[in-house]
Amino acid sequence: MSTIFQELETYKNFDELARDVLDLAKEILPNQLIYISSISDTQQVILKISNETTSIVATEGIMLNLNDSICRGIDFEKKQPLIYEKILEESSLADLKNGLEKANIKSYLGIPISFVNGDKFGTLCAVNDEEHHFDDKSINLLQRIVRMFSYYLDLERVAYKDSLTNLYNRRYLSKFFEDQQETEGWIFFLDLDGFKKVNDVHGHDAGDMVLEEVALRLQTFANAHPNALAFRLGGDEFVIHFSHASDIKKMSRLAEQVLENLTIWDANYQLSTSIGIAMYPGDYAITLKTLLKNADYALNLAKASGKNTYKFFEL
Repeated sequence: MSTIFQELETYKNFDELARDVLDLAKEILPNQLIYISSISDTQQVILKISNETTSIVATEGIMLNLNDSICRGIDFEKKQPLIYEKILEESSLADLKNGLEKANIKSYLGIPISFVNGDKFGTLCAVNDEEHHFDDKSINLLQRIVRMFSYYLDLERVAYKDSLTNLYNRRYLSKFFEDQQETEGWIFFLDLDGFKKVNDVHGHDAGDMVLEEVALRLQTFANAHPNALAFRLGGDEFVIHFSHASDIKKMSRLAEQVLENLTIWDANYQLSTSIGIAMYPGDYAITLKTLLKNADYALNLAKASGKNTYKFFEL
């Protein structure tokens, strides 16, 4: 399951509001099959689809390789609609022609959906089994609906995001952990060595810049590992959660990668990182509070052994 779908599970009233968006869109384009999708860098998932029967083959929950989807051409930076009124005549979609014919799609309108900060969410799309002209008034109305939907998405997201670093916060970690308890996993509890001195000597603005850079490096690391999520608990405390079972050797290698990523700093900043690591099995219940306590104990061992290292919690 990708990050955005895990995130959506925490949103209140998403299904209801998504259905309202589809109903409003159908009022504007009554003869179209309309759907809301979510898009990552490599995949697209159809989240909600208008429920009337059509000759177009599409179902909720279907996951597509983004390169095999019409929505690959959506420009999220310019936030402009993508329009194909005679889709089978589009030379840029020649590699998709067989799939489009099987799905019986002959026209397409895709409107990008983004969070307020510019992060992409997905699309609101209208497809038809006939060629169709999309007039400017209809497109403008759909864009306004998407804008309102984006505000809702952003309000939901703010509740689970750290305002400074844009990493997930403790509240989201708690919700996420509740959903992961039947599987094994690992927690890396990170604390910056020397961060107080940065604040004391260079000021809190410099401290905030350091925290934002740490978050960026941790997010980059998490993006490279499909089972990892990065969180900021508060202050200079961060967590990386791994949703899978693995041996200590592999987790040690990952910890070494994290330490290496957080070693290089401006010469004025005497910074390093210590990590406490705790594992939880899937065969018995453990609270997040206890797991963090275990990881924090290991973290203190890492600091006591000279900092800039990691230690495992052992019963």
